[in-house]
Amino acid sequence: MIEWSGLTATLAAFFIVAVSPGPATLAVSTVSAASGQRAGLAFGMGLGFGLAFWGIVAATGLGAVLQASAQWLMALKIAGGVYLLWLAYGSARSALRHDLELREAGSDKPAGRGRNFVRGLLLNLSNPKAVIAWMAALSVGLGADGGLGTVAFATGGCMALGFAIYAAYAVAFSRAPVMNGYQRIRRWVDGIVSALFATAGLSLLRTALPGD
Repeated sequence: MIEWSGLTATLAAFFIVAVSPGPATLAVSTVSAASGQRAGLAFGMGLGFGLAFWGIVAATGLGAVLQASAQWLMALKIAGGVYLLWLAYGSARSALRHDLELREAGSDKPAGRGRNFVRGLLLNLSNPKAVIAWMAALSVGLGADGGLGTVAFATGGCMALGFAIYAAYAVAFSRAPVMNGYQRIRRWVDGIVSALFATAGLSLLRTALPGD
């Protein structure tokens, strides 16, 4: 039997976590503003699948195993930190470029959209905080007596929310006024984004060190 009150609480908690500013929402926003709606939606789709993967991990109980395994968690943090630093490098390089047509994310060709999908997928797959956020959201409304149906509905609902949130960011930031404004202050935006990615990456690497 599905516990609708618990399910609603879980969805609300997950929405707050997923919609809040972070590396994923920042990345899909900048990709959309720089390259348009198709690129942003492709990036958001990749983010959604990466988030869904961690949802399955959390719902099946593997998330607790991952948290308890210091070696696996450390490896995941290192991978996530390195990937964030790579994104920081890409944003910094973009800020220094004069020719906007040379932007890596600027192509609207199918291959470009495919790369954006992979970039989004890797960003959330390499984010160890995603599984922790999932576990926290699921624990908000799901008690120990929660049935399999409630867990399945909660996980599926949160997955759908994740896709919807990323799509909404992509659509909102690919609007013509936003894209035009971005092009005018592109270097400043890309420079700030690079700094934020670098800060997040270094912070994640620091937490991977023994004793942190």
